[in-house]
Amino acid sequence: MPARRRIVVNGKFLSAEPTGVHRVAAELVRHAHRLLAEDAQAAAQLEMALWVPRDGRDGAERLGVPYEQVGPLRGIPWEQLTLPLKARGRTILSLCNVGPVLARDAVTMFHDAQVHITPQSYSPAFRTWYHLHQPLAGRRHRRILTVSGYSREQLALHGLAPRAKIGVIHNGVDHVLDIPADDGVIERLALEPRRYAVALANTQAHKNVGLLLRAFADPALRGLRLVLFGGAGRGAFEAAGWTVPDNVVFAGRIGDGELRALYTHALCIAFPSTTEGFGLPPLEAMLVGCPAIVAPCGALPEVCGAAALQAGPEDPAAWVAALRRLADDAPAREGLGRAAAAHAATFTWAKAARRLLDELLAL
Repeated sequence: MPARRRIVVNGKFLSAEPTGVHRVAAELVRHAHRLLAEDAQAAAQLEMALWVPRDGRDGAERLGVPYEQVGPLRGIPWEQLTLPLKARGRTILSLCNVGPVLARDAVTMFHDAQVHITPQSYSPAFRTWYHLHQPLAGRRHRRILTVSGYSREQLALHGLAPRAKIGVIHNGVDHVLDIPADDGVIERLALEPRRYAVALANTQAHKNVGLLLRAFADPALRGLRLVLFGGAGRGAFEAAGWTVPDNVVFAGRIGDGELRALYTHALCIAFPSTTEGFGLPPLEAMLVGCPAIVAPCGALPEVCGAAALQAGPEDPAAWVAALRRLADDAPAREGLGRAAAAHAATFTWAKAARRLLDELLAL
């Protein structure tokens, strides 16, 4: 039998504020550990250890898998110096776009090529770091992973890694079912079920939320509301040059239970991004029976399939028409919700973790 491969998971992400990318990493690590505990054959071939810097301990405790605090340093210096020096003789697995460039025995997940496709969405410092790091990691690391076939093509197109070197692992979305809905958010925001659409509060250019503001300014949507969740508030959108209609509600940063409630009671989720490496929010909403309207861009057609409505990323009138269709035809809306839930249920974290283990075993 070949020697047992020793994997060190880069736990730097557990010391940062959680993001969608961090969610993916956490779920993959949690479910991979569960699979190894259940699959004696895989466990005989693969050992997986989670390493964190000293400021990642709280996050590791919340994750609930065994971990080891490894020092010194923290942040980028820990990831780029401490981790590769301490992990010599092991394969380093990084799941949040960045891995230690000093290491060659490494597997790194690049979620997308957004910084290369829409650089205006990112700060100069962020762009500089990614333009420096990703090509180096793409050349040096043994394997690059990503979250969709679309992302694989874009990573190869921008020269970050050869297509044959990139493996695809679709995200799961069943984490949404782990937390009960907190319906208090519906009362707090004075929302009427099925009379609002939910979307991200994000001013990045590729998220294209300005198109939704234009659509909801149309008199045809006067009786509906747009609920934006996330960190950007009214002031951020106005500073970016957008006029915010009166029927837009800013929910702010909300918990997972509140988000599930918003999805559950919404007319739909509206997701007009011009590019996405995967697109977790539409599938999250779809899993609880919330129809999705998406732009036919990036990985969204690949991920959402025929179970979502589509509207052009530069056509507010098309979004108005799609929203009115769902609002005016309750049976059609309910049918689409059932189809959406059935489609989204095929994207599980157990399946994603199995693909991850297969990638590591095939090195």
